[in-house]
Amino acid sequence: MRIDDLDPELQAVVSDVPAVDFRNVAAARAARTNGPVRMSADVVVTESVAEFDGHSVGVRITGPTGATRGPVPIVVEMHGGGFVLGSAASNDEGNAGLAAALQCVVVAVDYRLAPEFPYPAAVDDCVTAVQWAVDAADSIGGDPGRIGLLGTSAGACLAACTALELRDSGGPRLVMQALIEPALDDRADSPSMEQGVDAVFWNTDNAVLSWQHYLGGRVPDEHTSPARRQDLSGLPPTYLTVNELDPLRDQGIDYARRLLAAGNRVEFHCWPGAFHGFTMFDTALSRRTRASDLAAMDRLLNGPVRG
Repeated sequence: MRIDDLDPELQAVVSDVPAVDFRNVAAARAARTNGPVRMSADVVVTESVAEFDGHSVGVRITGPTGATRGPVPIVVEMHGGGFVLGSAASNDEGNAGLAAALQCVVVAVDYRLAPEFPYPAAVDDCVTAVQWAVDAADSIGGDPGRIGLLGTSAGACLAACTALELRDSGGPRLVMQALIEPALDDRADSPSMEQGVDAVFWNTDNAVLSWQHYLGGRVPDEHTSPARRQDLSGLPPTYLTVNELDPLRDQGIDYARRLLAAGNRVEFHCWPGAFHGFTMFDTALSRRTRASDLAAMDRLLNGPVRG
């Protein structure tokens, strides 16, 4: 990748991009730092334990303060981090902004991390959180008929797997899956993966290693990797974004195409001149991206429920 290919504002911040190396998970976790979190005053954050069918997982609930006109939509959020980094608090700032802007309840899942807990641990945790959100909707001020999923990067893989598992098991109907710069395919044979060896922030080597940690020696199949799933019919309306200079770009493009071919509603965006995780920096492109994300999720969560 050439630096000239980047959006001009992103060119200016390349030197500030944190280094990530998944060859040593302990070191990657130790090096991970978060900047100051600017929380909206219009939300309240609580923690709980989601329980369903004998399984439990921690959740972090962010909801709007003050009175609302009836129950609000629920967004179950799966954080990114290559399956091995992060927690339910990873996206506090974004989840607070989402809850305040769209008047919804965000349930962030503190799913178990690889490599200590390989597949299916994280997927099981996310499915549990969704089932619990439906049952607990009244207590958290949510509408059990308006449940959406939001996942970023590896979290988008978990969101896509969760949507597929709920479809297959006859679980609650979802009104949205928002898949942001998603990791969907363990295979590294696409042009963007081949071109992403020296990509900014998230390169091909890290992408491959993250899947190895997640799989834990398991042979990948259509349950571990959404891109391997043959039947993509009957899934919720989808908002899916990719970045032009991201090794994961092509798998997101292909998944959006296959969702459309299977008869699902899809809104798709490819952000030009952008690398994986570029919204960590406040640029014009990042602001435009966040506005697009909010508008799309608003349409799906607060628009008419379609049969």
